[in-house]
Amino acid sequence: MSSFFVVKQQSMVILERFGRFSSIRGPGLHLKVPVVDKVAGRMSLKVRQLDVNVETKTKDNVFVKLKVGVQYVVGRDSVYDAFYKLDRPDEQLNSYIFDVVRAEVPKMILDDVFVRKDDIANAIKSELQDAMQAYGYNIVRALVTDIDPDATVKMAMNRINAAEREKLAAEYEGESERIRIVAKAKAEAESKRLQGQGIADQRREIAKGLEESVDILNSVGINSQEASALIVVTQHYDTLQSMGENVNSNLIMLPNAPTAGSDMLSQMTASFIASQQMGEEMKTSSEALKAAKAKEKIELQR
Repeated sequence: MSSFFVVKQQSMVILERFGRFSSIRGPGLHLKVPVVDKVAGRMSLKVRQLDVNVETKTKDNVFVKLKVGVQYVVGRDSVYDAFYKLDRPDEQLNSYIFDVVRAEVPKMILDDVFVRKDDIANAIKSELQDAMQAYGYNIVRALVTDIDPDATVKMAMNRINAAEREKLAAEYEGESERIRIVAKAKAEAESKRLQGQGIADQRREIAKGLEESVDILNSVGINSQEASALIVVTQHYDTLQSMGENVNSNLIMLPNAPTAGSDMLSQMTASFIASQQMGEEMKTSSEALKAAKAKEKIELQR
């Protein structure tokens, strides 16, 4: 039975005769000469992975740990080189990974290590492929599976991120508050405008009514001054009547002469004339100020 041996699938067996390489046998049942032939070793053709933890320093002097995973396989035509040229492939791969990582990472700041981890993996694969191909090993893929800075650095990064987000939230809250204030101010301005427009329309209609009343009284032989006095007296008593209709109000009637309506009209007329004169004076002052500012602007431009 020692003359037969079995080779499993995805495996190769190296056969030696008197200590010298004889042949490579693939999967299946094989025959060897007892004592003369010897199975020197078995080589797997499956893809294997080597995980390596590397600690190094970045360009901004931050120590970081990287976990690198390298997938490699022995080619079917390279079994001889893989078995006889390299004794411990894992140690060889480990040395190359350390060398590449500690050459690439110190060129980057910590943020770039996270962003450019694929560049680090590609550099590892390229270096290992060139070095290990001569020994019969093919590099399938290299992966940077974990980047772990120091705990204090991670806490600082989290604080920076939290501060940035709080700043952004404060800006959004401020903008929202500004929009609310502006909208409220616009609504109040619109309300005041409509209120003023309503008061102006009310006064305009009252003025039209008074004008019509004066025209009607003039048509029956009452002059403008007498008509105005009659209207003022009528409005005065209408006001007293409105106040008397309220049960919760107390109305005190003061004695007055029959000429009270005329006196009231004279006082109102005098007030209107004084207001008109004041308005004309303010308008003249405003125009003079505008002219002075325009003249000063022209002189400055010269």
